[in-house]
Amino acid sequence: MAHLTTRSAYKNLVDRINQLPQGAPPSELLYKILEMLFTEKEAGFVASLPIKPFTAEEAAYLTKKSLSETRKILDELSAKGILLDVEQNGQPIYSLPPPMAGFFEFSMMRIRADIDQKVLAELFYQYLNVEEDFIKQLFTGGITQPGRTFVNENALSEAHKLEVLDYEKASEVIRTASHRAVGMCYCRHKMEHLGKACDAPMEICLTFNNVAASLIKHNIAKEIDLQEGMDLLQTAYDNNLVQFGENAREEVSFICNCCGCCCEAMLAAKRFAMLHPVHTTNYLPVVTTEDCNGCGKCVNVCPVEAMSLVSANDPLKKKRKKAVLNEDICLGCGLCVRACTAGNIHLIERKQRVITPLNSAHRVVLMAIERGKFQNLIFDQQALWNHRAMAAILGVIVKLPPVKQVLASNQLKSRYLEYLLSNYNKN
Repeated sequence: MAHLTTRSAYKNLVDRINQLPQGAPPSELLYKILEMLFTEKEAGFVASLPIKPFTAEEAAYLTKKSLSETRKILDELSAKGILLDVEQNGQPIYSLPPPMAGFFEFSMMRIRADIDQKVLAELFYQYLNVEEDFIKQLFTGGITQPGRTFVNENALSEAHKLEVLDYEKASEVIRTASHRAVGMCYCRHKMEHLGKACDAPMEICLTFNNVAASLIKHNIAKEIDLQEGMDLLQTAYDNNLVQFGENAREEVSFICNCCGCCCEAMLAAKRFAMLHPVHTTNYLPVVTTEDCNGCGKCVNVCPVEAMSLVSANDPLKKKRKKAVLNEDICLGCGLCVRACTAGNIHLIERKQRVITPLNSAHRVVLMAIERGKFQNLIFDQQALWNHRAMAAILGVIVKLPPVKQVLASNQLKSRYLEYLLSNYNKN
């Protein structure tokens, strides 16, 4: 009976996690991961919390614990990197982040003695890299993805440097952030425990703004200043790492510096290439094939194998090769431009611009609608809804394209929402 009670607590936690747009498909591996990250009591406690940000008072009411005990548990969970806590109007506001990018990564962003990180890394590898359900659901569950690629700014021509938008630049995210922090790369740290890590820098995972503030507070990540952030970006450029960050224009919370061999986003981009699991930049490389000498440097540096060598069909040099690009899977990162020492690759703008959500709230609503989970955001039965929270989500909805509005209305089946959308679209 005790075993059933324990599993029940973790099952409730799994059910809670899967109400988020970025959930985690149940499996024995997931249960083992959660049992390492959460005690049974913590699992039951978190399963009772709202999806949306909440106060300690709200958590105390929902979990039926005293306010002092609730605050203690919330602080312990935040220190473990399970919850995020952010100061708003002088009081902490808590939230449960998704598994990725979220508490999975936070568990491996520093060296810890309280859990066996080698065992945890092995479980993560089996769940994320061997089983396909989690990664497939995370990166291919809808049109709107959790992350996007940033263009390598050193690969841009002088003309493009004047045209590129601020939110497309990793440097601008670093420059404008209220808080900046660096931690261990979850992906390479995991692979290191398995003896599979490459030699790319480990201390290079960047977080920003409110997420960084929470991680800094609990020593999960180290606070850095603007210059240190820019130096780390240059280090990433020097090591041919791809900048993969939150899919939002404002208040970007993370930028990972990814290799093609260890990092989940790049591996997903290769495994599910035609499903477009990662949003591309607004640029594409073009090869001047008549001058290409087939050296293969661009092929070697491409993190998603979008470049390849084929016969140049040169009658005078029958063994001559040339580089060709598969545009359908190219991320537009620009690494190949810098790798081509002959200067035979340059970037051009894509014919159709990639649409990036305004902020995390906009992205979460889009992802929830596309993944059939929009009703969870509205009818979070354990949340103490207020008019401001409802107005925030509805404010996002009314600005969506009509097709997305119809999907939202169908999922919600709300006459009020239908009335709101019909009147908005008449104006």
